[in-house]
Amino acid sequence: MAMELQRIAHLLEASLDPRQNKQAELALRHEEQKPGYSVCLLQIVAADSFSNTVRLASALCFKNFLKRNWTDEEGNHKLPQNEVATIKQELVGLMISVPPNIQSQLGDAVGIIADSDFWERWDTLVDDLVSRLTTDNPTINIGVLQVAHSIFKRWRPLYRSDELFTEINHVLQRFGTPFLSLLEVRIKVNPKSLSATNVFDSKSTDKSIDQNKTNKPLLRQLINSLNLMMKLFYDLSCQDLPPAFEDNLPAITSLLQKYLTFDDPSLHSDSDDESGPLEFLKSAILEVLTLYVQKYEDAFGTHVEVFVASSWNLLTTTGQETKYDILVSKALQFLTSVTRIKQHAQAFNDEANMGQVVERVVLPNLALRDSDMELFEDEPIEFIRRDLEGSDNDTRRRAATDFLRGLMSQFEKLVTEVVYKYINHYLSEYSADMANKWRSKDTAVYLFSSIAATGSITASQGVKSTNPLVNVIEFFQNNIASDLVSENAVEPILQVDAIKYLYTFRTQMSREQWRDAFPLLVRHLASSNYVVYTYAAIAVERVLALVDDTRRPIVEKDSVAPLAKDLLEHLFKLIEKDNIADNNQAASKLQENEFLMRCVMRVLIVIKDGVIPLTNNVLQHFVGITEVICANPSNPRFCYYHFEAIGALIRFAAPAQPQAIENTLYPPFATILRDDVQDFMPYVIQLFAALLEANPSGPLPDYYKSLIPPILARDLWLSKGNVPALVRLLSSIIARGATDIVANNQVVPVLGIFQQLVLLKSTDMYAFELLECVLTYFPPSVLETYYVPIMQALLTRLEKSKTEAFSARFVRLYHFVSAKGDQGLGTDFFIKIIDQVQTGIYVPLYLNIILPGTRKLARPLDRKTAVISLTKTLADSFAFAETYKKGWTFTCNALLELLLNPPVPSTTDDLIADHDVDDMSFGVGFTQLTTIKRPAQDPWPNITNIKSWVTEYLTSANARENGKIVNYAKERLSPEESRSLAMYMQI
Repeated sequence: MAMELQRIAHLLEASLDPRQNKQAELALRHEEQKPGYSVCLLQIVAADSFSNTVRLASALCFKNFLKRNWTDEEGNHKLPQNEVATIKQELVGLMISVPPNIQSQLGDAVGIIADSDFWERWDTLVDDLVSRLTTDNPTINIGVLQVAHSIFKRWRPLYRSDELFTEINHVLQRFGTPFLSLLEVRIKVNPKSLSATNVFDSKSTDKSIDQNKTNKPLLRQLINSLNLMMKLFYDLSCQDLPPAFEDNLPAITSLLQKYLTFDDPSLHSDSDDESGPLEFLKSAILEVLTLYVQKYEDAFGTHVEVFVASSWNLLTTTGQETKYDILVSKALQFLTSVTRIKQHAQAFNDEANMGQVVERVVLPNLALRDSDMELFEDEPIEFIRRDLEGSDNDTRRRAATDFLRGLMSQFEKLVTEVVYKYINHYLSEYSADMANKWRSKDTAVYLFSSIAATGSITASQGVKSTNPLVNVIEFFQNNIASDLVSENAVEPILQVDAIKYLYTFRTQMSREQWRDAFPLLVRHLASSNYVVYTYAAIAVERVLALVDDTRRPIVEKDSVAPLAKDLLEHLFKLIEKDNIADNNQAASKLQENEFLMRCVMRVLIVIKDGVIPLTNNVLQHFVGITEVICANPSNPRFCYYHFEAIGALIRFAAPAQPQAIENTLYPPFATILRDDVQDFMPYVIQLFAALLEANPSGPLPDYYKSLIPPILARDLWLSKGNVPALVRLLSSIIARGATDIVANNQVVPVLGIFQQLVLLKSTDMYAFELLECVLTYFPPSVLETYYVPIMQALLTRLEKSKTEAFSARFVRLYHFVSAKGDQGLGTDFFIKIIDQVQTGIYVPLYLNIILPGTRKLARPLDRKTAVISLTKTLADSFAFAETYKKGWTFTCNALLELLLNPPVPSTTDDLIADHDVDDMSFGVGFTQLTTIKRPAQDPWPNITNIKSWVTEYLTSANARENGKIVNYAKERLSPEESRSLAMYMQI
């Protein structure tokens, strides 16, 4: 065993070395197939004989192993039960004993297990945690609380459900009383909510803090423990107010107030930048207070006033250092939540009080600090990410702005009048000394933006509604426009303010106003200042994405196309600018500035086929950038927009020159596949497919033929993130190269992929997509021996693990097959195959799944396919004519029902939907490239008027069969049904 641990530890160490990591990771993947691998990883984590680096790598590897291997799609354990039991038995104790950086990885692992097993398959966990709490060891208590938090925090974003509340009650009954005891809350036991037998008799954290104020290391541990308790208090309260907490609310609020105002010099951070334990504790308390104001004001309302006073005092006495930013932001968020409640907000409803609020709380946190300017100059990309509206960063400026807007929602006129006095004051200061008072103007612009915007402000559209008491266009013209048009030197921060103002209020400007303003934004892309040209790129991109109510672009193609060549060239120049100051380092490096690449993408989307004359130059830039980022893909957002931009080029230029683009992009894309660059593979596979689809009639190029064997290899399909892209690429290859696949005996591997996909709920929809492609492009004679196994696989899923989505997709497949009678398929073909699987199964399948599922079809294309399928069944099916006579009646009724609301072709436009890139989990799953998103395929594009087609088809079939359909209608339909059908027949 010792040798085994040493070997795995050596591989873990090698996985951290860029020169060996690929081989090491492959070897580790091989090791994980062996029994007991996960336990070996835990043993390495537990062993002090290994370095902390190796132990941390082992914890990370263990967490990722559990993500892939803890349960299958049905929730069943994939590991042997003895291994599952060992992990559960050892993990909690191990997590308590390891250093904090390893503890966080194991905490994530506990969360993964809890997602599937807690609480019903791990019902001893809470009792185990409670039993480990100690009276005198805060280190152990921190570990216990960390484990509890890693499990209970899962509740925060969840929707209310009976299952969720059962789980929470299970926890509260066992953990609630010991938790409150640990806080030293004098507990009033409510027999309905807590078990009195679980009372934890210990020296409380609060008492321990009082007794150990001179012991700095122990005091820090106790404060960290209390911080975790505040997080747990939030977890336990996030869905509903626990009765025990409500019963003990006076004692709890007393404790919260004590530590919100607590101070001890020994806990102060020596750094101006790094927050200390007190800042984190008070921030956690303020988060709890904000939750209770927002959700439980009826129970908590009487306690609000004291916390408002404490928060006010905290805000007016806390320094401007960066280390206090999170604390100040949380305090402002708490006050913002208070202002949303009318009776609490009344304390601010006075001009003098409002002036105090603005002067003592808003302005100090809205004004630029020296630390902000240092960030502006030294870490400009971080400054931008924090500053952008809609970002999730807790900045003082954003929190102060939200507080002001919260007050605005209650006292719009009062706030506007008070704030405008300060705006005018700061503008006057700037006018008197422009060279030195530029920060005053920055404050004035920020203040105005804060009171001008109302309602929601989104990253996609900016401000959608404004304060009727101010005029945003007039303010821009009088105070801001000069900073954009001036030929003289303007302070960069004021240029950023001007650009950001246009960006923020972009939807408030008319098409005509943008005609004048847009060139000013483009002009600032030439700035030498990183923040200025990046903000210009952000604004240009967002303005180009704007559309009016008719979905017409605000800035149209004709306005951008003449600028496109120079605009793109300049953006690429900025992206490719060497960002390494070390003169001794000559390695290729890019400014992986996602905002610049997003702007490139947007320009290509707007100019559409206007990129064709620029294709060769743009391609060369894309190839060079791809080669650089492949070596070190460090910014997922930049990489995403890079491949989206390539997708836009393929979409608009490839149909005109497919060969040239394929030849240029193939080498770097093939390198990504060959080198197994996991982060980029789903992107590249999608782009390969889009290249093929751009030239649907051409023969399959040789380099795509060479891709078929690796695409059919099972290993490539094991990553679920690859599956959607692989299905699309394989389908595109089949569409152009079915003959080659048949000739090379590759049909069986293709069907093997289908069978692999159809087994899993996460991939079964892609199995249907692949199967429909196979049925469309492979000749029936080639597939003849495989139809029955295919149907067996589908029916097995329907019988053993049917889902609503699978049933609906099966119905769509049925109509797809049934409608293709002229291509060797059809209704009778389907019946023949299904009878070979099991005689007599077709009737219950048709009555219980296909017909009910047909009525639920929502997409126009699916309904259209169903209409064609049912029409051909009535007209052409021998089985329905002679064997399933009642089925003919049911089919006719289903068709008439669909025709009451006939499917109409969906109107399409060429606008490309935005992804919210911050919602994506890069490297975790599949990320769709929207620029090359495949539109829904209509197998019957020539049928444009479905009612007319039904009439023509049924009338023709009736004539061909000497009036059989009319006779069937008379025999099998009621008079009313017969008259309804006659409306669709020319007889």
